[in-house]
Amino acid sequence: MSTLAAASITAAWTTLSSVNPRRSSSTVSLPSSLRRSLPSRLLSSSPSRSQLVPVSSMDSPASAASACETASRKKLIIFDAEEDLAASLSKHTAELSAKFAAERGAFTVVLSGGSLVKSLRKLAEPPYLEAVDWSKWHVFWVDERVVPKDHADSNYKLASDEFLSKVPIPADQVHAINDALSSEGAAEDYETRLKQLVKDGVIEMSPVSGFPNFDLMLMGMGPDGHIASLFPGHPVVHENEKRVTFVKDSPKPPPERITFTFPVINSSAHIALVVTGAGKAGAIHKALSEGQNTSDLLPVEMVSLQDGELTWFTDKPAVSMLSSI
Repeated sequence: MSTLAAASITAAWTTLSSVNPRRSSSTVSLPSSLRRSLPSRLLSSSPSRSQLVPVSSMDSPASAASACETASRKKLIIFDAEEDLAASLSKHTAELSAKFAAERGAFTVVLSGGSLVKSLRKLAEPPYLEAVDWSKWHVFWVDERVVPKDHADSNYKLASDEFLSKVPIPADQVHAINDALSSEGAAEDYETRLKQLVKDGVIEMSPVSGFPNFDLMLMGMGPDGHIASLFPGHPVVHENEKRVTFVKDSPKPPPERITFTFPVINSSAHIALVVTGAGKAGAIHKALSEGQNTSDLLPVEMVSLQDGELTWFTDKPAVSMLSSI
């Protein structure tokens, strides 16, 4: 492992060991039990990822992001236990909530389905349940299955059962799709609602891309490298004009879905990508290893923020194929 001067961090991956989450500078006050050192490793990346560079320990992911801002806008955190991942993700989300609520009076959060929602469970517990200003939250979905809201396949139902029903977010600030419409109609309706919320000042617009600039997207990844309902080889991955599009032939059931497009995803201020388990190791290896084939990118490899910060929350099985870890 090569040793580089601090000035060279901008051209290499950076590894941080024994991440120590100290008291946040935000309005969220954390007890000492949540300020313990988490058994994880944090890596930050810039476009060149040829070397691993040891540096001193840092505090939480949000604090590490600030300290490494000039070096990178991408980070990889590897946790020993899912409980620690959930604690770190919740703290990261609470810190961003405090930041954006204070800066502009709203916090726009985009959810996906799968196990991601369960990783937010600690937000519905003390100290976050009382400390977070839930009245500022506006919740959206990066993708949704076109099924009734009470259907077992509904991302809305999953989020409601596991998280939203346990925190006091105003009901009219939870922006679910209109499940009475067709997939095409639901996508058009959701895009229209996004445009109105931009006019209302709830959602900001990215000055770089001209697309909606959500504060935080919380997403998972499938074993095939898909994110949202953007699947490998599907034409919708190339949609670059619409904010929301629809899918009638999803390779994973149910077949009809709506999804945010890459211009919206890549205009986010922050993305937390939660990817765990050995079944995801192959896709992570392709996404994060050197020399990947840029002519055959997985959807997850197409996440490239215009002016934002991407943090991978992973575990050891998920990164087991990365030779440099």
